[in-house]
Amino acid sequence: MSEREPGLRERRKAGVRRSIQEHALALFVERGYDATTVADVAQAAEVSSMTVFRYFPTKEDLVLTDEFDPVLTERVRARPASEGPMRRIAATLVESMAETSEQDRRMLLTRLRLGMATPALRARYLDNQFLTQQALVQALRDDPADPEEEFRLNVAAGACLAAVTTALVRWADQDGEPDPAELMARALAIVTTGATPPNPIDEEE
Repeated sequence: MSEREPGLRERRKAGVRRSIQEHALALFVERGYDATTVADVAQAAEVSSMTVFRYFPTKEDLVLTDEFDPVLTERVRARPASEGPMRRIAATLVESMAETSEQDRRMLLTRLRLGMATPALRARYLDNQFLTQQALVQALRDDPADPEEEFRLNVAAGACLAAVTTALVRWADQDGEPDPAELMARALAIVTTGATPPNPIDEEE
């Protein structure tokens, strides 16, 4: 019983966290980010404002928080070192997106649109991207890290994340119609091989 309780507790917490975020996103889309207060979110989610802040320390976190970084770092770390850092990162990013559920993709699309339309969120998005970059570097570097190795890993992770961001912005601009994993793969191919793969849409035409 005691072994199962922590797992149940974590699932409940995850459920509350997701419910709060889903209600927040719905309100932000309906009323606008600036016009919606944390109290509005708490009321919609049927929790207290204190509970909202327990899960999301700032209003911006209601849009930007996700659980991707721990998953990405574990998967990058598990890939063969022979692939090289850029290919390890690129393959992990594409595979992770390909496995994302339709519900999570819809939530990501909403978050992207809000982030692109809201200056305060765009600034925080850059901060979050830097934190993701550092997490990837930590997953790939030797311990203790050689300064030159850390520099190369930062370049690799930064280039991959910039490519992915560009792909996801295009995905959002096109109303979520293209396959985001395919767009990411095309963008990452440019930075990992220097080649621009053909556009599947152009091929069909």
